Amino acid sequence: MQHILFNGSERGVKDIGWLKSNFNFSFSSYYNPSKNGFGLLKVFNDDFVEAGKGFGLHAHQNMEIISIMLKGKMNHKDSMGYAEVVEQDWVQIMSAGSGLRHEEYNVGTDEVNFLQIWIEPKLQNINPRYQRRNFPKDQRTNQLVTVVSNEEGQKHCWINQNAKLSLGWFDAGKAVTYQFNPLNKGIFVFLMEGEAEINGIQVGKRDAIGLWDTEQLSLSFVKETELIIIEVPINH
Repeated sequence: MQHILFNGSERGVKDIGWLKSNFNFSFSSYYNPSKNGFGLLKVFNDDFVEAGKGFGLHAHQNMEIISIMLKGKMNHKDSMGYAEVVEQDWVQIMSAGSGLRHEEYNVGTDEVNFLQIWIEPKLQNINPRYQRRNFPKDQRTNQLVTVVSNEEGQKHCWINQNAKLSLGWFDAGKAVTYQFNPLNKGIFVFLMEGEAEINGIQVGKRDAIGLWDTEQLSLSFVKETELIIIEVPINH
């Protein structure tokens, strides 16, 4: 097994007042040549947005963009005609494909916190698409729930890449095993809350770890823990 630890205290930071971003990988004004993504996972940002503020209309192309809503309420409006609101426990995806434009604003009264995740696509220039689904916390307690996959389905979002995202919320003292096909695949794990031991390595709140050359994760939870697991193509 090989691994790399991304300490939460060592993330890149951008604070422009209404937006406070924490970057696990090089992004925007933050550049670290040793942190240019994990395989095809290119962006993993932990963003906080003030009430009434947000991202004006802007364009994307040929990227799989995933938002995990941890707190608050944001609108979504795009050039495909979607105009709706996403809240805590919702996951939304955009397969930007041949190109789309969108805007996102905090339309609630509290600060928004969401994870912004970008994964390179499998096919280029597909027709753009948008999807969202709700994953209530009580339905992912002490279990891992698939929220994004490369396969179409009624219970999760799907994207244009051989990747899989799972969310879980575990009580202290619980343990779980995650198995996958390790062929050209790696695993990226990020803890939103809590503390866990992952394949014998201690990982804390807002830390992340990338692992490869293994086909199994053994996770035991020292504290009550919320986490996301991303299975993604990687070449190491």
